[in-house]
Amino acid sequence: MHMFFRTLLHFWLSRFGRRLGHYDVARTNFITLPTDLDILKHMNNGVYLSIMDVARFDMLKRTGAWKILQDKGWYPVVVSETISFRKSLTLWQRFTIESRVLGFDDKAVFVEQRFVRPDAAGKPEVYAKGYIRGRFLRRTGGVVPVEELIEALGHVPDSVVVPDRLIEWGAGVALPATRAEAPSEWIDAVDR
Repeated sequence: MHMFFRTLLHFWLSRFGRRLGHYDVARTNFITLPTDLDILKHMNNGVYLSIMDVARFDMLKRTGAWKILQDKGWYPVVVSETISFRKSLTLWQRFTIESRVLGFDDKAVFVEQRFVRPDAAGKPEVYAKGYIRGRFLRRTGGVVPVEELIEALGHVPDSVVVPDRLIEWGAGVALPATRAEAPSEWIDAVDR
């Protein structure tokens, strides 16, 4: 339940954060709490994904996208996500999540998020990096097409391009549509 309160706190704090353009890097500050730790005394891998959610909400609020979504009756959902770890975050360490919209494919938006702490020289150092592929749904039902989302957000700069490797990843990990069949079958599996 602590993530719920953390989300509310950052949702409130985002009101006071610097306003950003839709494709700017959003920096959201956190501290590793006791409830974030696993039995090895570093941040649990699942907590990274939850904190990425909080940082994306901060980004949506500070870019003004949240207001647009609310006015239109849309809300975001994660379709796919992946994360790679480099260094562990431990108790009471302060860190920043840098979030940025990378661009779109024909169905979804891609966001890169980095967990960053200063190194010995004070330069930002990446501890972990994750990517999400998300879609927007209508509260009345249905998916918001990417073209409609882009129209609502405004001009997409030419520099906003999703790397081919992420487009391939998104296609490679996609599951069937919600109304399509999705049987749980293991290739060459033996029931025991």
